[in-house]
Amino acid sequence: MQAPFDFQKLFELSPNPYMLLDRDLRYVTANAAYLRVTASRLEDLVGRNVFEAFPNDPDDPANASLRMLRDSFFRVLQGRVLDTLALIPYRVPRRTDAGATVVEDRFWSATHTPLLDAAGEVAFILQHTMDVTELQQLKQAVREVGSALSPASGTQLEGGVFLRAKAVQEANLTLDGERRHLRRLFEVAPGFMCFLKGPEHVFELTNRAYHQLVGHRDLQNKPVREALPEVAGQGFFELLDGVFTSGEPFVGHGMRVMLQRVPGGPLEEAFVDLVYQPILGEDGRVSGIFVQGNDITAQRRAEQELERHRDHLEELVRERTRELEVSEAERRQTEAALRQAQKMEAVGKLTGGVAHDFNNLLQVVSGNLQLLQRDTAGDPKAQRRLETALGAVERGARLASQLLAFARRQPLEPTSLNLGRLVRDMDDLLRRALGEDVEVETVIAGGLWNTAVDRNQLENVILNLAINARDAMDGRGKLTIEAGNAMLDDHYALLHPEVTAGQYVLLAISDTGTGMTQEVMERAFEPFFTTKPEGRGTGLGLSMVYGFVKQSGGHVKIYSEVGHGTSLKLYLPRSFQSAVQPTEVPMGQVEGGTETILVVEDDPAVRGTVVEVLTELGYRVLKASDGQSALAVIQSGLPVDLLFTDVVMPGPVRSPELARQAKALLPDLEVLFTSGYTENAIVHGGRLDPGVSLLSKPYRREDLARKLRAMLRQREQRMTAKGLKAPSPPVPAAAEPRAADGELKGPLRILLVEDDADIRESACELLTDMGHGVQAVASAEAARTVLGKDPIDVLFTDVTLPGMSGVALAREAVRQNPSLRVVIASGDSRAVNSESGPELERAVLLPKPYDLDQMERALAQASAALTGAVSRTRSP
Repeated sequence: MQAPFDFQKLFELSPNPYMLLDRDLRYVTANAAYLRVTASRLEDLVGRNVFEAFPNDPDDPANASLRMLRDSFFRVLQGRVLDTLALIPYRVPRRTDAGATVVEDRFWSATHTPLLDAAGEVAFILQHTMDVTELQQLKQAVREVGSALSPASGTQLEGGVFLRAKAVQEANLTLDGERRHLRRLFEVAPGFMCFLKGPEHVFELTNRAYHQLVGHRDLQNKPVREALPEVAGQGFFELLDGVFTSGEPFVGHGMRVMLQRVPGGPLEEAFVDLVYQPILGEDGRVSGIFVQGNDITAQRRAEQELERHRDHLEELVRERTRELEVSEAERRQTEAALRQAQKMEAVGKLTGGVAHDFNNLLQVVSGNLQLLQRDTAGDPKAQRRLETALGAVERGARLASQLLAFARRQPLEPTSLNLGRLVRDMDDLLRRALGEDVEVETVIAGGLWNTAVDRNQLENVILNLAINARDAMDGRGKLTIEAGNAMLDDHYALLHPEVTAGQYVLLAISDTGTGMTQEVMERAFEPFFTTKPEGRGTGLGLSMVYGFVKQSGGHVKIYSEVGHGTSLKLYLPRSFQSAVQPTEVPMGQVEGGTETILVVEDDPAVRGTVVEVLTELGYRVLKASDGQSALAVIQSGLPVDLLFTDVVMPGPVRSPELARQAKALLPDLEVLFTSGYTENAIVHGGRLDPGVSLLSKPYRREDLARKLRAMLRQREQRMTAKGLKAPSPPVPAAAEPRAADGELKGPLRILLVEDDADIRESACELLTDMGHGVQAVASAEAARTVLGKDPIDVLFTDVTLPGMSGVALAREAVRQNPSLRVVIASGDSRAVNSESGPELERAVLLPKPYDLDQMERALAQASAALTGAVSRTRSP
């Protein structure tokens, strides 16, 4: 509703002087009455400080009248309350009847009212003044009636009036000071305080501590039930009602209250000691309640924490008491563990020596069997027998590997990996190994940490445990593989002395099999201990798992219950490094080379087999029986590209020293170690020394050939980067030259570009089975790199790739190499036609899905270099 008055007009027409100051005591406005009694103009006052405009006495800026006025303003600013000056003498200008302006002393009564902003702070001060100079007129009247009153009586009357006025003003100032002092004490009191008025318990006063307790919300002049609605149902409102009705105080200790300190936020728990003190009015009735108390939340929580620690300490004391009670048993267990450790150490040393000789024997057998395979090509009966013999060699190698794993003497090559990704990659392998009747469930936790372990050994462990679980379930049941983050704390480490407290990645493999008894669990990790029937287990499976986990710095625990299954939990140390993707095993036919390799092997049979295999691969081979002889060959100046040496050799020059001195003489020399047991020559802390390449015995011809080729390619790249002349790239053993007409004959060098891993693997396998050399990549960008450095005969590419399309890649490649043949595989020929240009006139389109025959025809068409539009190979 609009007011019927113009307040601006009322302000101007008021006969009483009014003026408005801002919080810096600068004039904002003044009405006509004020301008009249001060003989001023509004435009001369606005924006000026009040004491600059009216200093009272220029000769004495700090006189008493000015101080009284300034103190009144400051009280309004600080207390945000009205302030009154009953009497203040002040000099102001006055305009005489003749129009002149004079400055004279006058007496004033002033009221200063604060005007607050939205935040509750003083924005402006409104001053209302009254001229009380009539007291001077009273003095004059006394003089005029001097005949009736003596001078002394007049002076006494005048003095009495002034003294009473002064006494009233001083009393008001004293009361105001005491009130403000009490208010400050109330505000800064460490305990919370408030005053609730009337039966509705309306907030009239609250201090800072009370606002900190309940949250900074608007409480003033609100009933407690409206101001604190979340407290309803907690009993506090009922206690207030009882105190107001009975007039009896209430004292509470450690009372729990739930408060919503933030609007819309959750309820927070607090604990308080408080007193509800009834306040009586003049009529003797309760007029309100004074609330005073302390927030003891921090104290209560400290007490709870102390109680928890006390309980924990008592539990530790009980545990220690139990430990003392069984100290004799622990001593016997310690002695047994020491004997077991000594036995394990002795068995480990024995195992190492046996493994070395055993693997040397296996290497001789394996090498000769592989050479025989090539010699008896075309004889199916002989090939079957040789495959059977090679299978026995592999089983023997696995047995030797398990012995080394149990003894913790494997040469591990740990890399940072994501356990969840490794488990998922093994899914197909596990399902094939376990059979259709075993359900496999994989549970991978989110935010899984990385771990640093030997990838190949961990895969063997998982497969080994899965097969054990299958046997325990008799081929039918459920296998659960879980991976998650785990923390083994100091308390756990105290109970398990072999464990180091810290962060781990947990791998748990659980089955629904028959379970283990307590006696079996106690012996489960012992070597050669097995519960399987004779001939069905070596007893090295779990001992190999135990040895690998311990050598990797982890912890393993068995949980089992007869009739309910078994769970093995492997705690592998956390790695803070990024996961390293596994290097893909080279595909395609085995490549040889023409480089010079120095073979150092003390066993004549092993040495002879290796030399024959390398010679057959095309390499020039030098040989030595020990490190001293090998060093003499290096020092003779003969060119050597790669040193292939056994780790364990007789003589004064050990293999690591041979490698060091050889590298000093030939900086670009590659060094490949081989051994069936490395001792501590190149393995420390259970891990291969940095930069060491090792090929464990027994190895296959293909493994040796690929390892040598990879290392010699690294050497070639390194020498090229240094600007040195690198040897010519090796030629595949089955490669054939081009015919005179340009048609490719025999095996082709094919670059396969396919982003789908399954399709890429199967296509690569098909092309390799045809006898072609294949390089497989997943993107056009990777293909560009290969095309820029390796000779390629045929580009075999999918159309849809993650970045550049296969068609765009083919067009670019043909522009750079017009003799390049192109096969484009696609399930949509329109995608090819929309991008094809003159560069792809001779390209062959191979529709998906395709089989081996279709691939052969497509490659034949590409080799024939047919002209014309894009040709298409279709299934018959």
